[in-house]
Amino acid sequence: MSTPPPAADPREAALASPGPAHGPDSAKVRAAVRGGTLAYFVDQFDIYLPIVVLAPATAYFQSANLSAGTVALLSSLVFASTLIGRPLGAVIFGHFADTVGRKRTTLVAVGGFGFLTLATACLPGHETIGMWSVGLLIALRFVDGIFLGGEYTTAVPLAMEWSPRHKRGLYASVITSTSPAAYAVIAAITLLLLQLLPSQGLHSAYVQWGWRIPFVVGALLAAVLFRYYLKQVHEPPAAANGERHKLPLLRLLTRYPRALAQVFVLMTGTWLATNMEAAVTPAQLKEHLMLSSKEVTLTMLVVNASAALCYPLFGLLSQRIGRRRFYIGYGLAVIVVGAGSYTLLMTSDGGLGTALGWGAMIGIFTVGTFGPIAAYLTERFPASIRSTAYGVGYSLALIAPAFYQFYLQQFDGLMPAHLAPAVLIALAGALISLGGFLGPETKDVDMADDDTIPALS
Repeated sequence: MSTPPPAADPREAALASPGPAHGPDSAKVRAAVRGGTLAYFVDQFDIYLPIVVLAPATAYFQSANLSAGTVALLSSLVFASTLIGRPLGAVIFGHFADTVGRKRTTLVAVGGFGFLTLATACLPGHETIGMWSVGLLIALRFVDGIFLGGEYTTAVPLAMEWSPRHKRGLYASVITSTSPAAYAVIAAITLLLLQLLPSQGLHSAYVQWGWRIPFVVGALLAAVLFRYYLKQVHEPPAAANGERHKLPLLRLLTRYPRALAQVFVLMTGTWLATNMEAAVTPAQLKEHLMLSSKEVTLTMLVVNASAALCYPLFGLLSQRIGRRRFYIGYGLAVIVVGAGSYTLLMTSDGGLGTALGWGAMIGIFTVGTFGPIAAYLTERFPASIRSTAYGVGYSLALIAPAFYQFYLQQFDGLMPAHLAPAVLIALAGALISLGGFLGPETKDVDMADDDTIPALS
C-alpha cells in the first residue's frame, strides 16, 4: 500500500502558481489591465497638458511686462502645483480605496479630474481678469492634482492585483508606457494645432482659443474612462476579501516605515529625472539650441515615443533578472548615458537632426524607471494598505523634485544654465540605484497573501 504524498504547503503552492490566467477570471484580468492602461494614459495626458499645450500660449495668462525669469517661474508653478496636489490625493483616495473599495474610489477620482480639466479649458485670460488668470490656473491644477493622485492610487493597484504573477512586469510596463505615449500624443496634437492655427502674438488663434482644444480632449477621455470602469472593471479579490484597516495610513507609517523610506528614495530619483526630461529639456531646446516651437514639440514627441517603446522591454527585463537588479543597473545607466546624452546634446552645434538623435537617448535613459514601477510598488506592500502605500510612495516623492527650478538656480555662476540639468539627472540616477539597492526582490510575491509581505519590509 503506497504512502500518499505529503500535503503541499499552501504558501509554496501560491508562490508556484502563475495566478489567474484562465477560466472565468481571465475576462476580469483583461478588463482590469485595460482599465489600468487607459487610466494611466488619461492621468498622464492631463499631467502633461500645461507643459506642452500652454508653452506657446503663456501670453494669454501672463502680463507681457514680466521678466523671462518670472515667466519661467510661473510656468514651473503651473506644473508643480499639479504634482504637489498628488500626494494629498494619494492619502485621501488611498484611504477610501483600502477601506471602501478600489472601483468606487476610482470612479470618484476620475469624475473629479475630468470636471476640473474641462473647467481649465474655460478660463479667461490676463486681459480679462489680470493676474487672477494665472492664479486660477495654478489653483485648478492643484485641485486637479488631488483627484489625479487619487485616480492612479486606486486604478493601478486594482490592475496589478488582477495580473498573473509571471506577467506583472509586462503588464505594469504596458500600463506605464502610456505616460511617455500620452506626452507624445499631446505633442502631436499641439504640433497639428500650431500648423493649422497662428500662434504669434496675444490675439492669435492658438493663444486665444486653440490651446483649449487639448484640454477638452482630456475631459472627454476622462468621461470615457469613467464609463469603462463603471461597466467593465470589477473589484479584485485581494482587496475585496482581504483584511481591512480603519486607518491604513497610520498602519503604513508605523509598521512599514523602512519600506516607505526606501520607496521614497527610489521615487525621488525617478521624479527628478522625469522633470529634467519633461519640463526642463523643452525650454533648453528653445532657449539654448534655438529650435522653433514646432521643432521643440517634434523633438519631445520623439523623446517620449522612444521611452514608450522601451518600457515593455524594461518590464520584461525586470521580470527576468528581478526588480532590484533592474533598478540598481538602470540608475547607473541614467548617470552615464542619460546625463551624458543630455550634455552632448547641449554642447553640440544644435540642429533638429542632432536634437532628435540625442533626444531619443535621453528619453530611453532618464524615465525608464517607470517601466516596471507599477508592479514593484504594489508588490512592496500588503493588500490591506496597498492603495495607500502605493499612492503615498509614488507621489510623496513628487514634492521635492517639483521645485526643480529653484535647484537649477543654485548653479548660477557655477556652470552654464543649459548644463546644470545634467547634474540633476546624474543625481537622479544615483538615487534610483540607491533606492533599488536598499529594497528587496519582489517579483515572486503573492499579492493576495499579506503574510508574504512583512518579511520584505
